[in-house]
Amino acid sequence: MKFFIIAGAINGFLSVALGAFGAHALKERLSEKYLAVWETAVQYQMFHALALVAIGILMSSKLLGHVTSLNTAGYLILVGIILFSGSLYALSLSGISVLGAITPIGGVAFLVGWIMLIVAATKFAN
Repeated sequence: MKFFIIAGAINGFLSVALGAFGAHALKERLSEKYLAVWETAVQYQMFHALALVAIGILMSSKLLGHVTSLNTAGYLILVGIILFSGSLYALSLSGISVLGAITPIGGVAFLVGWIMLIVAATKFAN
């Protein structure tokens, strides 16, 4: 599905841009702890951006096609990026530790998204 390829490409772009921003603009402004949190957000965003692209390719191929579990996987991974990486970016910039409570919700969305990808592969692949 074109949506997931575009969403993955946008998130890949943002991951590179935010990684560079963290390495250059924030290096002197954030503590080591919060810079490490920022880097974790960047890494997870990139890994899952690639997953979105892969899901989009699988949906447009004849291998798995447009199956509900792939669609669900894509949306869960996208929500995971927003909640997981987004909360870590906000935490790094603000220092408000309660924002860290949102991060595990994004992590669960990632996990369920990967499970749905497994379901799609085992249920519908030849």
